[in-house]
Amino acid sequence: MTRSELIAGLAEDNPHLTIADVERIVAALFDEMTDALARGERVELRGFGAFTVKQRNARAGRNPRTGETVEVAQKSVPFFKAGKELRERINKPMSMPGPKKNGGVKT
Repeated sequence: MTRSELIAGLAEDNPHLTIADVERIVAALFDEMTDALARGERVELRGFGAFTVKQRNARAGRNPRTGETVEVAQKSVPFFKAGKELRERINKPMSMPGPKKNGGVKT
């Protein structure tokens, strides 16, 4: 799902809001989450998961094109851990699809 698909879906589910309003809401949500992560805070969405920032130590890397060794600086990277409810929902057994019009079974 892309950001624009998210906005379109939320606008469809909430007809009392304009698309411009939904865009501002989604932008504000992402901005707040990004700012919190930039401050080193944890962002937890109950039932969905938690975003944290992990530190990657400096290391010696390799340029794949030339094979030359290069130093890679220490950096912070975002990390997502799915919540229990999300894991359960995506691992829930799906019902078997019915036959196709041509008589075949969906795979």
